Amino acid sequence: MKQEYFEIGQIVNHFGIKGMIKVNPFTDDISKFERLESILIEKDGKLNTIQIEEVKYSKNQVLLKIKGVNTIEEAEKYRGCYLKIARKDMEELPEGTYYIADLIGLTVYTDKQVLLGTVADIYNSGANDIYVVKDERGKQILLPAIKDVIKQIDMEQEKIIVHLIKGLI
Repeated sequence: MKQEYFEIGQIVNHFGIKGMIKVNPFTDDISKFERLESILIEKDGKLNTIQIEEVKYSKNQVLLKIKGVNTIEEAEKYRGCYLKIARKDMEELPEGTYYIADLIGLTVYTDKQVLLGTVADIYNSGANDIYVVKDERGKQILLPAIKDVIKQIDMEQEKIIVHLIKGLI
């Protein structure tokens, strides 16, 4: 089942004295925040829509001024909260690219039909993404997301076919 909402950041602090919030973004393209008029904030297990009034940047963080938050104290109430966006509001991805949330849990097979496990996590190493595949015993295999290794991603069958190049296992 595809995720209905995506986390695109977490509020880590306030910024300045006028109630701006500092966000650690979970997206490669932080300018995405500029294209949003509103965003969902998860607080106390509930999702609420908040209006974005202003977007700025500081280093690799996003600074947001949200409607109704005008003081440090009001901004502090949101520290630790996650910012989300509905799947229907996400931009279309180019052919052959996927949301990480959609790849987690897919079954991974070699091109020789050997079951390796399921995708447990994906992280970026700088050069490329790394797929963390765990088998039923919890053993991890790290696979670089490069064309020589990742041969096919089949979202309908919920599986990934990989070619194990020398030195991976």
